[in-house]
Amino acid sequence: MLLCENYRNLKLGFDATYTLDPEPTGVAVYSREMLSGIARINPSEEISAYYRLHRFRRSLNESLPDNVHRRVLVDSFAPGTAIFHGLNQRLPRKKKGRFIATFHDLFVMSGEYSTPEFRERFTLLAKEAAERADLIIAVSQFTANQVQDLLGVEAARIRVVHHGIHPISSASSPERIILHTGAIQKRKNLRRLVEAFEATQPGWKLILAGGSGYGAEEILEYIHKSPRHEDIEVTGYIGAPQLNQLYQRAGIFAFPSLDEGFGIPILEAMQHGVPVITSNRSATAEVAGDAALLVDPFDPQEIAAALQQLMDSSERRHHFRMLGAERLKNFSWEKAVRETNDIYRELL
Repeated sequence: MLLCENYRNLKLGFDATYTLDPEPTGVAVYSREMLSGIARINPSEEISAYYRLHRFRRSLNESLPDNVHRRVLVDSFAPGTAIFHGLNQRLPRKKKGRFIATFHDLFVMSGEYSTPEFRERFTLLAKEAAERADLIIAVSQFTANQVQDLLGVEAARIRVVHHGIHPISSASSPERIILHTGAIQKRKNLRRLVEAFEATQPGWKLILAGGSGYGAEEILEYIHKSPRHEDIEVTGYIGAPQLNQLYQRAGIFAFPSLDEGFGIPILEAMQHGVPVITSNRSATAEVAGDAALLVDPFDPQEIAAALQQLMDSSERRHHFRMLGAERLKNFSWEKAVRETNDIYRELL
């Protein structure tokens, strides 16, 4: 990619702290893709990967692209860069150059999905980042709207750049499995998903793949007492190889989340040829478009009806499998990196 003349010798920095998440979620995936992707398309540029102190030592075990240099990030010192990109809606308190912050979601502020203490701290950091940022990247239009409504940021300072996904060759062997991926937590709406599963005809299995989050105890207790508990498997957190195997085995992907800033698992399921059921609210409807069955996440009967519809019809499953494959053409990490790179140029 050819860079315009005034883009040369740009000193660009990232808050790379979240690339080191031991159980990577969407934020970690995004952070890794941005750091490696921007370095790849700007091979002659000086790029700094900043890590907060609690993770700097761990970063020493991570290999970085040749043009990326490791730095310590301390809020009381301004990063020595022309443009600094906070990859997870957080920015240093001291500022020298221009700031960009990516906002993934604000569900901590909009719903009871965390402890009051975490909500207070999250809100403070989000407000500070919104105030300091010269430009804000939102990963969906839904999140962009939240940044405007909850943080009072004018639309002129916000740019929408969707997450992406890498193409793969997937040899799927669908079984009678309904799969959900993501943490076992209140926001993911798993109790209602289990209630919906209980209302479907026997013959299928429900697999919930993910670690534990806020409200997990109540959900797990409900599963334990469920009349269908023998047909429900909770795997805990699993790595990418095992997760890919589950996607290959899944016959249906159910993701009736109450609140998502994007929803990468929707694309992952479509990538593996799994028909998707997801919520008709937050960013999930924006990501899925018309390539999924959209349901009211607060209505277990509606979720059950959608599940039963796909369980009963191989033709309907094939229909949404084909729509999903077409929908994927709108999302790629290469596109996300290129659009983000263009946003940096706006600040020159």
